[in-house]
Amino acid sequence: MKLYVGNLSYSIDEPELRSTFEHYGEVVDLVIITDRYTGQSKGFGFVEMANRAQAESAISALNGKELSGRQIKVNEARPRNDRRGGGMGYGGPRGGGRGRQRY
Repeated sequence: MKLYVGNLSYSIDEPELRSTFEHYGEVVDLVIITDRYTGQSKGFGFVEMANRAQAESAISALNGKELSGRQIKVNEARPRNDRRGGGMGYGGPRGGGRGRQRY
């Protein structure tokens, strides 16, 4: 089961985050999302646990807990197609992102 982990300290690294979650079960995969240009953490990431029971244990134990000076948010990650975005804003369904055109 994949978990979303938010409000991470920008200084936390993957080994530290992994060790935090390993107390609750097997960590199958882990990633901290970074800015593609600067490489700096964006303050959130994803942790995949081996099964639902371990993931739920991690959620109940870690959601709201302080980690590296920040109160983290931990919950079940939504599927990629569930996220907001796309649609008819800024350039319509074809994208473009140019906003309002001036003639």
